[in-house]
Amino acid sequence: MTGREGRDGGDVFAGTLAELTWHEVDRAARSGAVLLWAFGVIEQHGPHLPTGTDVYLPGARLRAVRELLAERGVEALIVPPYYWGVNVVSGAFPASYSVRPELIREVMVDLLGGMARDGFRHVFCFSGHGDALHNRTVHDGIRSACERTAANASFVTEPALARRIGLDLDDPYLTLSGPDEPPPDGPVDVHAGNWETSLMMHTNPDLVREEVRARLEPSGLGPRELAVWRRGFEHARRVTPDGYLGDPAAADAGEGHRIHASTAEQAADAIVHRLQGAA
Repeated sequence: MTGREGRDGGDVFAGTLAELTWHEVDRAARSGAVLLWAFGVIEQHGPHLPTGTDVYLPGARLRAVRELLAERGVEALIVPPYYWGVNVVSGAFPASYSVRPELIREVMVDLLGGMARDGFRHVFCFSGHGDALHNRTVHDGIRSACERTAANASFVTEPALARRIGLDLDDPYLTLSGPDEPPPDGPVDVHAGNWETSLMMHTNPDLVREEVRARLEPSGLGPRELAVWRRGFEHARRVTPDGYLGDPAAADAGEGHRIHASTAEQAADAIVHRLQGAA
């Protein structure tokens, strides 16, 4: 595998199969490599984070997952990220673009079918975006591709998100990653807040507007406001007029490193477990 690793700024192709020749991709497929594919969006992330946050973060995660899989004897290639997704919550903000779910599903069917024709026997799909309809669409695309083509794909996600989008935890198209934890107590932090900003400070620090971040007040909102926010469009913009829900000023690069390492480890473990079950 060639390509640049680590903190690569804005290059979303870094470390992906876009940097390889077709000979190298073909050789990887023939040797049994798996594919890792992230689904993000271009979406507002408050006044301090770039609109590509949901693309940069899963990209960094997949590079870490690939390294961990290699340590476990599993070769993996990273597919360039898909970043024209579904935006309901941020739909009323500028620079939050959305594609109809049925179009995303059909694109996924075509591309996953092509990956299967290349000989890749497993594709593990990840989401970098919390919007419920976006994630249901990713799952629907995986299911449709597996039903209509020779694809063998699954959605790597935590149990809480699977439940939130209405999926059974024994769904055959899910690869569950991480513990089944209850939601934390206290103010809600779900979008461009502490944890997401911490991750960006670790993976892409040059893209964080530090002079803005440090001055932001915590939103201090709870589950009731979160329910309104998740209705999306004008509801979300009314609840969070600056576009963030959480406490970005409390973010810390060290915490971002911890979250990044933990979630990558959980995902690698989940993938190995599924591959062992398929053997």
